[in-house]
Amino acid sequence: MLIVTDERMRDHLPGTMHPESPDRLRAVCDALHDVPGLTWQTPKPATREQISRVHTDAHIARIDALRGRRGSLDADTVVSSGSVEAAYLAAGAAVDAVTAVVKGEHAHAFALVRPPGHHAESHVAMGFCLFNNVAVAAEHARAELGCERVLIVDWDVHHGNGTQASFYERDDVLFFSLHQYPFYPGTGALEEKGRGAGEGFTVNVPFPPGRVDADYVSAFRDVLVPIADAFAPDLVLVSAGFDAHRADPLAGMKATEDGYSAMASVVQEIAERHARRRLVLLLEGGYDLGALGSSVRAVVETLGGSTPPAIGGTTQTGGDLVREVVRAHRARWKL
Repeated sequence: MLIVTDERMRDHLPGTMHPESPDRLRAVCDALHDVPGLTWQTPKPATREQISRVHTDAHIARIDALRGRRGSLDADTVVSSGSVEAAYLAAGAAVDAVTAVVKGEHAHAFALVRPPGHHAESHVAMGFCLFNNVAVAAEHARAELGCERVLIVDWDVHHGNGTQASFYERDDVLFFSLHQYPFYPGTGALEEKGRGAGEGFTVNVPFPPGRVDADYVSAFRDVLVPIADAFAPDLVLVSAGFDAHRADPLAGMKATEDGYSAMASVVQEIAERHARRRLVLLLEGGYDLGALGSSVRAVVETLGGSTPPAIGGTTQTGGDLVREVVRAHRARWKL
């Protein structure tokens, strides 16, 4: 398994009290330092062409103008002198990870990046995110690597509004998100299912707070797997946030390392069945350092061959919501 990261991403310094701190990357790397079978690689910065497949020229110019400076893009999204370089490296890590996997150099890859990306829309930075790393990766795979159908799974506790917006009218990228709802950023309702050619290719699982591992796994088994089997992706990407963990200070979910391990096993099965094992994960949220490190390690060990634990015991509310999602998408995907 390939790990793509760079210490220069720690030079993104949004502030001493900001939850998206350099310690996040340090905690993850420390948690993985003794895992066998990993290949570590530093990325090249993304090119303007790669980023412009997702973001407008005006947005890129706005970010570039902050290079070497400190400023605020919104109340939550703060940049320091090293932030713009870190953002280009994060997007570049996504591109390099996808390239390595599609070319067969590695079966799986994990881009350990910051700043995260899934909230960034084509024209605006928000929610700690400057560039949408997973969208840049998907577009690179489509434009340069011959991929025809890309599945993006987003298990961050916050809805990936930027990713959804990037592909909302497309049928070549399927976006599947489970997230706490209602919650920041306010998008991700069940009724948001895509538009035009993309109708049905956005699938939202808007969980109320308090859901447990079994609820997540049920959504994966009962909704994601049959839809993915019908879509048959040739590349699987994961926006891997770990802020649904029960220890996370920013949300209200009750997932654990076991749940993340089980979800990783499911997406690995999908990649093996349809995408010649091509699976790339990109770090998004996760703000309790201990939970973040142990959860990433659990995922990496599962993808490396460890058997995930058995998960059982859905909550009544979680089970009802999963059944509602099935009903909402039954006509399009024959669920």
